[in-house]
Amino acid sequence: MTSSSVSTTLPADIRVFDRGWLSSTNIVCLGEEPALIDTSYVKHEVETVELIRKTLNGAALARIAHTHLHSDHCGGTHALQRLWPNAQTWVPEASFEAARVWDEEALTYRATGQRCRRFRADHAMAVGQTLRLGERDWQIHAAPGHDPLAVFLFDPRDRVLIAGDALWEQGVGIIFPVIDGAGGSDAFDAFEQTLDAIAALQPEWVIPGHGTPIARGTGALQRALAQARSRIEHFKQHPESHALYAAKVFVKYELMDAGHRTWSELGAWMDRTPDLHRLHQQAAPATAWREWAHGVVAGLISKGALRDDGTQVSNV
Repeated sequence: MTSSSVSTTLPADIRVFDRGWLSSTNIVCLGEEPALIDTSYVKHEVETVELIRKTLNGAALARIAHTHLHSDHCGGTHALQRLWPNAQTWVPEASFEAARVWDEEALTYRATGQRCRRFRADHAMAVGQTLRLGERDWQIHAAPGHDPLAVFLFDPRDRVLIAGDALWEQGVGIIFPVIDGAGGSDAFDAFEQTLDAIAALQPEWVIPGHGTPIARGTGALQRALAQARSRIEHFKQHPESHALYAAKVFVKYELMDAGHRTWSELGAWMDRTPDLHRLHQQAAPATAWREWAHGVVAGLISKGALRDDGTQVSNV
């Protein structure tokens, strides 16, 4: 089970559930037609359904929207659609066709070695338009960087911004366009431009894709933006460090999902995960694949992020 906590400091019609690091934050917008933004990971879909059911207190979920379609942000959508089949589902316009035909290559699930149950995509979220979720009209903004196809949502009335993985209070997400080569070093610049766009809107609250809401008045938002910019600048200067960071995140996420793997099972999963091979070439191409892959896992064990009991590697 994943932990859940609710913020009570935002406007009363917005409920935020911090689900930890395997699953994304869930944002419920209450009203005559309740809506949910981001649905967490498939491993926690039963808990997600129960959490939303209790929050709606007998009402039907009317709309589902996604900041982007990484598996930890849309893994509960299938189960939610089963319970509420009339709930209309929105995805970013750039991902709409891939979601409609369920192209797992384009959706990155095969490349990252992650899983997501197929769901129905009904509508595209176009940048520059607004989307009614709950009692609010949310502006749709492009959020390239972590995911080149992502969006963030902004409510100009109370200046609440739903960031997805465009901004966290601590650290930054993997910059996926760097991994597949589609964005190159420009992807780091795109991430910085997204941070600039967030700052220019001067939100009072930022709801990140992972973690609790970030309040402008406390100085936390300014610190988060500064830390993110610093981290991106470091990655720009040392792209090999981004590659190693991303590889560790991939392995940690797999163990958070699976719980434990034998060394053989974990090695086989790494062997068949294309993005890890790309990261190897970016981080240490002169090092043999097996040696590098073992070093990624050993590094996580030495930091206490994973545990090795001699026969299997487990999440901590």
